[in-house]
Amino acid sequence: MVDQELDELRREFLAEAAAKVREIQASVDDGQSPQSIERLTYLSHQLKGSGGSYGFERISAEAAEVEKVAERLGGGEPDGGLDRKLREHVGNLLTEIDTRRKELGDSSS
Repeated sequence: MVDQELDELRREFLAEAAAKVREIQASVDDGQSPQSIERLTYLSHQLKGSGGSYGFERISAEAAEVEKVAERLGGGEPDGGLDRKLREHVGNLLTEIDTRRKELGDSSS
């Protein structure tokens, strides 16, 4: 029973994580305005913290990388390939979330 409850919580987390990553992706696509960078920093920080709590270390690690890149951009560092890195980590997050959802038998996306 406990495993089923935990799996349900993990499915709920993954659904919320997918929505956050879609919002992160939208912020990336909006460009590098201070508001979009602030939002993606906030969302990635949330994912970084909660991913590990549910046993999704790779989600936490990728979210941490998104947060680092966003902070560098927000700090005024010249792009120098940061946008490409950001998009790569966001793509990795989407793939990892999708993989974990399938493992838990969650067919909704």
